[in-house]
Amino acid sequence: MPLHPQVRAMLDQIEESGLPQLNELPPADARTQAKLMTELVGAGPEVARLDEFSIPTSVGEIPARRYVPTDPAGVILWIHGGGWVICDLDTHDAMCRLLAVESGCEVIAIDYRLAPEHPFPAPLEDCWDALQWVAGHAGGQPVIVAGDSAGGNMAAVCALRARDRGGPELALQVLVYPATSGDLTTPSCDKYGSGRDTFLTVAEMEWFWAHYVGDASDDSGPELRPLRAQDHSGLPPAIIVTAEYDPLRDDGFAYAKALQTAAVPVTHHHYDDVVHAFFSLVNLLDRGNEAVAQVGADIREAVARPAVRA
Repeated sequence: MPLHPQVRAMLDQIEESGLPQLNELPPADARTQAKLMTELVGAGPEVARLDEFSIPTSVGEIPARRYVPTDPAGVILWIHGGGWVICDLDTHDAMCRLLAVESGCEVIAIDYRLAPEHPFPAPLEDCWDALQWVAGHAGGQPVIVAGDSAGGNMAAVCALRARDRGGPELALQVLVYPATSGDLTTPSCDKYGSGRDTFLTVAEMEWFWAHYVGDASDDSGPELRPLRAQDHSGLPPAIIVTAEYDPLRDDGFAYAKALQTAAVPVTHHHYDDVVHAFFSLVNLLDRGNEAVAQVGADIREAVARPAVRA
């Protein structure tokens, strides 16, 4: 299927702007450039309550933002994407607002430490500490770990840790075009990793990955590449979102298959006319709003019934 007209228009606008690829910039400049998309997205819907606060971690505190709808039925920890290097609470604010409204759940977004200043495992440890804090303050409500792209990677790893470390109990894992393998030679990387029909390039993924891994002596384990976990059984049910025009498309499909093979319930939504990052580009892209609404409906249904666990 061809690209959605709104996506085509966005990519054309980016090309006409002459902006460099992120991998051609220092990380600080890449972060500034990424914030330009926030201006295009604009504001999200109002929520019943919005709180700015901090979550304690093993090395200090990280900023967090709580989006509370009317009568929340669960709590979602949202781990933002951005290749472990860019993005923050503001870049994903409109999406988090919409997700809180559509899911009927409280959303807690976190501003974990970023690479390369803080390479692996620092961002992951912040997410893990935040998940434990959120679970400890959930008041018995269902807890969901969720994230997009690099955030989807860390959400998947946190779900593996929760299973292997005796909790916290998770009702769901929501993985939006997650980076699960670290393999940049997949068919989708080859097909959609460069050219005028892509938003995220393989060159940018290589740059992100190198900054995140840093000087780690071994980057082959499941804490970096959750697809390589020896066992995916016993994990919480998953909602997985993928985009066709995305070098990470095959990562999402492969993780869905690994979970299904391990008898983990999977709901997989594939959008065949969009690019990477569409989920967070609500307002700008109708498909983003549709996908957030679909995931929100899935979450509403899941928290309204007892958890199904393999």
